[in-house]
Amino acid sequence: MREATKQKLFEATLRLSASRGLVGLTVDDIATEAGVAKGTVYYNFGSKDGLIDGLLRYGVDLAAGRLRAAVSDADPLTVLEAQIDVTLAFIAEYPGFSQILVSELWRTPGQWHDTLALLREELISIVKGQLQRLDDAGRLPAGVAIPTAAAGLFGTMLVVALDWQVFQPGRTRDEVRDAVMVLVRGLGRA
Repeated sequence: MREATKQKLFEATLRLSASRGLVGLTVDDIATEAGVAKGTVYYNFGSKDGLIDGLLRYGVDLAAGRLRAAVSDADPLTVLEAQIDVTLAFIAEYPGFSQILVSELWRTPGQWHDTLALLREELISIVKGQLQRLDDAGRLPAGVAIPTAAAGLFGTMLVVALDWQVFQPGRTRDEVRDAVMVLVRGLGRA
């Protein structure tokens, strides 16, 4: 039951944050949206900050699970394409979480910086694995800094996906994925 309640609170927070951001949200708002008593938030998370920390971990776990599920022994460019596709699908499904992640991840170190630093590394390491496979196969230009390239690709996936949701909602996911792959394929040429 406790996990179901946490899920309701996460979903309520995501719905509200998509339109209002995190800063203006109150525990009362979240509890009302989730259909639970205010004390339920405190019981499960201790505070609004605890809820947001849990939400960040929950969302990144979901995203990381999808990125890992896209990993296979296929050509690394094919795997990267699948990872881009699952990232786009994730952001289409959870735009509120994605907005939180983008706004908090690259902000001057703030309240959730330590949590986000760990979560960022988890996500980027999955992308880094495929770039490393490309490098091991001699398909990246000499001297490419894999950690920096992985961070750049991950950031590109997030920003392009949000841009798609906000400014280009008429485009299909395939079109957006293919546009990102133009950049990725440029990397894959030796």
